[in-house]
Amino acid sequence: MEQITTSLAPPRSSPKVASSTNGGEGAGSVTKRLSNELMNLMMSASPGISAFPKSDANLFEWAGTIEGASGTIYAGLTFRISISFPPNYPYVSPIIKFESPCYHPNVDLAGNICLDILQDKWSAVYSVQTILLSLQSLLGEPNNASPLNNDAANLWDSPEEFKVQLMKYYRPIGNDSA
Repeated sequence: MEQITTSLAPPRSSPKVASSTNGGEGAGSVTKRLSNELMNLMMSASPGISAFPKSDANLFEWAGTIEGASGTIYAGLTFRISISFPPNYPYVSPIIKFESPCYHPNVDLAGNICLDILQDKWSAVYSVQTILLSLQSLLGEPNNASPLNNDAANLWDSPEEFKVQLMKYYRPIGNDSA
């Protein structure tokens, strides 16, 4: 019986081979992709968005900021976000959360975001820059058909009341405790 079990076990390989087959190459390609995206983001002239790795030691955890676009109710406000990239990025979307309080129809009180390109519409062709620009656009143009914050969705068509609630939650980046 032991002989049958042993013969069904995968062949043993040297540690060098095992490390490259256990995601070593995959992790390298993800790291290369994230490095390229960081460089593209730094070289772009997209106003109001930024993101960088939280530390030099971990390219999979980023911190970013999104400024509300001019002409929107969020104009002049800046929000802090966190971005966590899974090991199988870009084939699986990153997890993005608002770290600064954000009163918005598509953001819940924990900072979770309802944005189709981060869920069922995700594609490996999207970049960090695409995501950040989509989030910036979402601030001014929410999808009230699928709100995470019903109170914010209900107030959206009353800009004065909405702004009052927004400012109750908003904390300038230097003053938030996140």
